[in-house]
Amino acid sequence: MTNTSSEFPRANFFRRLAAIIYDILVAVAIGMCAALIYMVVILIAFTNNLINNGNFEHFMDFFQQSLVYKSILQVWVGAWIIAFFIWFWRNGGQTIGMRAWRLRLFSTNEKQFGYGRALLRLICSLGGLGTLLVLIDWKSKQSLQDRICQTEILVLSKEANHHAAWKELQE
Repeated sequence: MTNTSSEFPRANFFRRLAAIIYDILVAVAIGMCAALIYMVVILIAFTNNLINNGNFEHFMDFFQQSLVYKSILQVWVGAWIIAFFIWFWRNGGQTIGMRAWRLRLFSTNEKQFGYGRALLRLICSLGGLGTLLVLIDWKSKQSLQDRICQTEILVLSKEANHHAAWKELQE
């Protein structure tokens, strides 16, 4: 992903916000599916006495009292949501919300945008709060995560937003 700022403009705050809202909905759905899978596995283990039920008759009573299983659920769901963002940014430069709003992530340097850099970008975004910097820095339109990770979010044309055009943009 090379710099193509001369070809496409940087995204403004409101376009980024729309993509964030869209991606939050997708992330919630991913989290719900991940939680469902985890809960079904634990329920099956509970009913078949594969885990110590602690003398609880009902699964939800057992689950509500177990800090360990609730913590594992939190980590499991969080890992899936983190993987969603990292995988989409690394493989194509767009999440589903970014694609809907024709936004794409590009590197502003010649370094490859790998999984480590994508994770750093996610951490630096501070759950989307890093994007508020775009309101202050309205000239360069760069968020906190853009500055730290040396990336930019550009608004693509309709033609450039298709998968077939991605290879041309990377070269």
